[in-house]
Amino acid sequence: MSQPAGKLLLFGATGDLSQRMLLPSLYGLHADGLLPEGLTITGTARSDHDDAGFREFAREALDHFLPADRKDDSAVGGFLDRLFYQPLDASKTDGFAALAEKLGDISNGLAIFLSTAPSLFGPTIKGLESAGLTGDNVRIGLEKPLGFDLASSKVVNDIVAEAFPEDRTFRIDHYLGKETVQNILALRFGNSLFEPVWNAQGIDHVQITVSETVGLEGRAGYYDDVGALRDMVQNHMLQLLALIAMEPPARFNGTAIRDEKVKVLRSLRPIQGADVPNLTVTGQYGGGAVKGEIVRSYDTDLEKSSDTETFVAIKAHVDNWRWHGVPFYLRTGKRLAERRSEIVIQFKPVPHSIFADRGGTLQPNTLVIRLQPEEYIQLRVMAKQPGLDREGIRLKEVPLNLSLEHEFAGTRRRIAYERLFLDLIEGDPTLFVRRDEVEAQWQWIDAIREGWKASGMKPKPYASGGWGPSAAIALTERDGVTWNE
Repeated sequence: MSQPAGKLLLFGATGDLSQRMLLPSLYGLHADGLLPEGLTITGTARSDHDDAGFREFAREALDHFLPADRKDDSAVGGFLDRLFYQPLDASKTDGFAALAEKLGDISNGLAIFLSTAPSLFGPTIKGLESAGLTGDNVRIGLEKPLGFDLASSKVVNDIVAEAFPEDRTFRIDHYLGKETVQNILALRFGNSLFEPVWNAQGIDHVQITVSETVGLEGRAGYYDDVGALRDMVQNHMLQLLALIAMEPPARFNGTAIRDEKVKVLRSLRPIQGADVPNLTVTGQYGGGAVKGEIVRSYDTDLEKSSDTETFVAIKAHVDNWRWHGVPFYLRTGKRLAERRSEIVIQFKPVPHSIFADRGGTLQPNTLVIRLQPEEYIQLRVMAKQPGLDREGIRLKEVPLNLSLEHEFAGTRRRIAYERLFLDLIEGDPTLFVRRDEVEAQWQWIDAIREGWKASGMKPKPYASGGWGPSAAIALTERDGVTWNE
């Protein structure tokens, strides 16, 4: 691990992400005494603030977005004292000299968090170079999106690589900062119970669901150019798949873990040509009701007609020995029945039931890893119902629950960005995404998109408040599988 940085530079400091997540996360680290002593945080954006104006902006953001039990006047005051601000139009190189002057001496290390439009990545890197802000003691964190396909991703990565080598480049996927996501590693590699059956001999299939109840919610301009496949599957969902499917790393560090993840991503069976209509489903939400409220269709929200998908379901395979023949079902969508992020591991049934002649019906064991809104791990097992069994044995599926909120009730649940900010400041790359991972993800996604285009696939309409197009149900039921709902 590198020496902790003495200064943090925050691009996009007055944006929505900064108000909702970044400033509250940095405050949380400050309040808990986790930021290095003397660390300063300099925000920059086009907004015309001075230091006092930015501190007031940050105070209002904390007041609005912090939970009541986290608000502490003394801690807020100390955090605001760390904040400074320099207005900047990142598209123009000439403003970066003033930014460097504002930062002052960076000999004790500088961490940069870049949360801007992708079109500004190039000019920003050039501006940082021109101002001497890309030296050996500077590392950069990059918020997605990093391109919109493999070719554009390579362009972005090449631009970044000109100034920042891979060991000083931290690509952010905030899902990797979630406590339950990291618990996947603890569950798999910290318990002898699971690893012997964590393969094609023990597992029937895997489901990964990331569902949202919201629609565009102010993201219309961005989302219509991207769609569900690139917005959710390319990054978050493929990262979850890689953690579930990876081989045991030799040790817990950034190189070993990311080496194993990229092997999985490169082992994904390409979905292309005639396979695309059979293995993928796309949809777009229409009108309907979500949580009792009438909502509009995507086209109405967008105020124009569009072929952008708001729902995707995919049947994927990892072509290696461990996962031969095991399907991975992925689905994500907007305006669905409920907000949920979860991984479902369906184990194979017992090879022979001794209870069949006594009327007992067995269900295969299921492991559910819920990431949000609750955080828990649940193992569903079979148990005998109490009774004298005069008319046969009654069996019931019962859950063994590990609720992280209950078991660790005394530990504060952290925003994912808290961990990622701390790792960026300290130089720990383990929970960040390496370039070869990003490009392997894009290669797989691009083939699907090309298949959609070649076959003329258009998103199927689905009513808001449900679970997507009926074709998504058929995708699994052809294999005798039902989505976990």
